[in-house]
Amino acid sequence: MSEQGTSGPPDDAAAAWREQQRATSAAHEDRLASRQRMESAAARDLITEFLHDVRERGPQPVALRARSYDRRTRYRTPLTGWYLRKDETIAVDTDGKFYILTVPSSLAARFTGVTPVPSEPTLVLGAGGKDGESIDLSVALARLLDR
Repeated sequence: MSEQGTSGPPDDAAAAWREQQRATSAAHEDRLASRQRMESAAARDLITEFLHDVRERGPQPVALRARSYDRRTRYRTPLTGWYLRKDETIAVDTDGKFYILTVPSSLAARFTGVTPVPSEPTLVLGAGGKDGESIDLSVALARLLDR
Protein backbone atom coordinates (compact mmCIF):
# COMPACT_ATOMS: atom_id res chain seq x y z
CA MET A 1 0.00 0.00 0.00
CA SER A 2 1.47 3.37 -1.02
CA GLU A 3 1.49 6.23 1.40
CA GLN A 4 0.02 9.45 0.11
CA GLY A 5 0.41 12.97 1.62
CA THR A 6 -1.70 13.60 4.64
CA SER A 7 -4.06 16.51 4.67
CA GLY A 8 -4.58 16.68 8.39
CA PRO A 9 -3.37 19.21 10.94
CA PRO A 10 -0.12 20.33 9.22
CA ASP A 11 -2.12 21.69 6.25
CA ASP A 12 -4.59 23.38 8.59
CA ALA A 13 -1.72 25.05 10.45
CA ALA A 14 -0.17 26.29 7.19
CA ALA A 15 -3.52 27.65 5.99
CA ALA A 16 -4.07 29.41 9.32
CA TRP A 17 -0.56 30.90 9.16
CA ARG A 18 -1.15 32.16 5.59
CA GLU A 19 -4.47 33.70 6.63
CA GLN A 20 -2.80 35.38 9.62
CA GLN A 21 -0.10 36.81 7.32
CA ARG A 22 -2.75 38.11 4.90
CA ALA A 23 -4.65 39.77 7.77
CA THR A 24 -1.45 41.33 9.15
CA SER A 25 -0.50 42.62 5.71
CA ALA A 26 -3.98 44.08 5.12
CA ALA A 27 -3.92 45.83 8.51
CA HIS A 28 -0.48 47.26 7.76
CA GLU A 29 -1.68 48.48 4.36
CA ASP A 30 -4.73 50.12 5.96
CA ARG A 31 -2.55 51.94 8.53
CA LEU A 32 -0.18 53.13 5.80
CA ALA A 33 -3.05 54.41 3.62
CA SER A 34 -4.57 56.19 6.62
CA ARG A 35 -1.24 57.81 7.49
CA GLN A 36 -0.79 58.92 3.86
CA ARG A 37 -4.30 60.44 3.81
CA MET A 38 -3.57 62.35 7.02
CA GLU A 39 -0.23 63.56 5.65
CA SER A 40 -1.83 64.72 2.39
CA ALA A 41 -4.54 66.57 4.31
CA ALA A 42 -1.91 68.34 6.44
CA ALA A 43 0.09 69.19 3.30
CA ARG A 44 -3.03 70.58 1.60
CA ASP A 45 -3.62 72.80 4.65
CA LEU A 46 -0.06 74.16 4.36
CA ILE A 47 -0.57 74.81 0.65
CA THR A 48 -3.88 76.58 1.28
CA GLU A 49 -2.22 78.82 3.86
CA PHE A 50 0.65 79.48 1.44
CA LEU A 51 -1.78 80.49 -1.34
CA HIS A 52 -3.43 82.99 0.99
CA ASP A 53 -0.06 84.48 1.99
CA VAL A 54 1.45 84.51 -1.50
CA ARG A 55 -1.53 86.33 -2.97
CA GLU A 56 -1.06 89.09 -0.40
CA ARG A 57 2.70 89.56 -0.60
CA GLY A 58 4.10 87.61 -3.57
CA PRO A 59 6.05 86.32 -5.30
CA GLN A 60 4.05 86.18 -8.51
CA PRO A 61 3.48 82.77 -10.12
CA VAL A 62 5.59 81.73 -13.09
CA ALA A 63 4.98 79.51 -16.10
CA LEU A 64 5.78 75.97 -14.98
CA ARG A 65 7.81 73.59 -17.11
CA ALA A 66 8.27 69.85 -16.78
CA ARG A 67 11.61 68.07 -17.09
CA SER A 68 12.35 64.78 -18.79
CA TYR A 69 13.36 61.94 -16.47
CA ASP A 70 16.95 62.28 -17.67
CA ARG A 71 16.69 66.05 -16.93
CA ARG A 72 18.03 66.98 -20.37
CA THR A 73 14.84 68.47 -21.79
CA ARG A 74 12.23 70.89 -20.47
CA TYR A 75 8.67 70.92 -21.78
CA ARG A 76 6.02 73.62 -21.68
CA THR A 77 2.93 73.02 -19.56
CA PRO A 78 -0.35 74.94 -19.30
CA LEU A 79 0.37 75.50 -15.59
CA THR A 80 1.39 78.57 -13.64
CA GLY A 81 2.53 78.44 -10.07
CA TRP A 82 5.61 78.14 -7.88
CA TYR A 83 8.46 75.64 -7.90
CA LEU A 84 9.00 74.08 -4.48
CA ARG A 85 12.44 72.62 -5.14
CA LYS A 86 15.50 74.30 -6.57
CA ASP A 87 15.73 71.67 -9.31
CA GLU A 88 12.21 72.72 -10.43
CA THR A 89 10.81 69.19 -10.37
CA ILE A 90 8.03 69.80 -7.81
CA ALA A 91 5.54 72.66 -7.88
CA VAL A 92 2.20 73.98 -6.71
CA ASP A 93 -0.10 75.69 -9.20
CA THR A 94 -2.25 78.74 -8.54
CA ASP A 95 -5.19 76.48 -7.65
CA GLY A 96 -3.14 74.73 -4.96
CA LYS A 97 -2.64 71.50 -6.87
CA PHE A 98 0.63 69.67 -6.25
CA TYR A 99 2.71 68.47 -9.20
CA ILE A 100 5.74 66.31 -9.73
CA LEU A 101 7.10 67.82 -12.92
CA THR A 102 9.07 64.93 -14.38
CA VAL A 103 7.87 63.20 -17.53
CA PRO A 104 9.14 60.69 -20.09
CA SER A 105 11.19 62.11 -22.95
CA SER A 106 9.12 62.81 -26.04
CA LEU A 107 9.91 64.38 -29.38
CA ALA A 108 6.26 65.37 -29.86
CA ALA A 109 6.18 67.03 -26.42
CA ARG A 110 8.98 69.35 -27.53
CA PHE A 111 6.43 70.92 -29.87
CA THR A 112 3.11 70.35 -28.10
CA GLY A 113 4.15 70.53 -24.46
CA VAL A 114 2.85 68.28 -21.69
CA THR A 115 -0.04 68.39 -19.25
CA PRO A 116 1.12 66.99 -15.90
CA VAL A 117 -1.38 65.26 -13.64
CA PRO A 118 -1.69 66.52 -10.05
CA SER A 119 -0.45 64.27 -7.25
CA GLU A 120 -1.29 63.98 -3.58
CA PRO A 121 0.95 66.41 -1.69
CA THR A 122 3.43 65.17 0.88
CA LEU A 123 4.91 66.82 3.95
CA VAL A 124 8.46 65.92 2.88
CA LEU A 125 9.54 66.61 -0.69
CA GLY A 126 11.98 64.05 -2.02
CA ALA A 127 11.64 61.71 0.97
CA GLY A 128 13.75 58.60 0.51
CA GLY A 129 16.14 60.36 -1.86
CA LYS A 130 19.83 60.96 -1.42
CA ASP A 131 21.06 62.92 1.58
CA GLY A 132 20.32 66.60 1.20
CA GLU A 133 17.67 66.06 -1.48
CA SER A 134 14.66 66.03 0.82
CA ILE A 135 13.06 69.15 2.26
CA ASP A 136 10.01 69.73 4.42
CA LEU A 137 7.07 71.21 2.54
CA SER A 138 6.72 73.93 5.18
CA VAL A 139 10.36 74.98 4.65
CA ALA A 140 9.97 75.02 0.85
CA LEU A 141 6.85 77.18 1.08
CA ALA A 142 8.48 79.54 3.61
CA ARG A 143 11.46 79.99 1.27
CA LEU A 144 9.15 81.19 -1.46
CA LEU A 145 7.48 83.72 0.82
CA ASP A 146 10.83 85.05 2.06
CA ARG A 147 12.02 86.02 -1.42
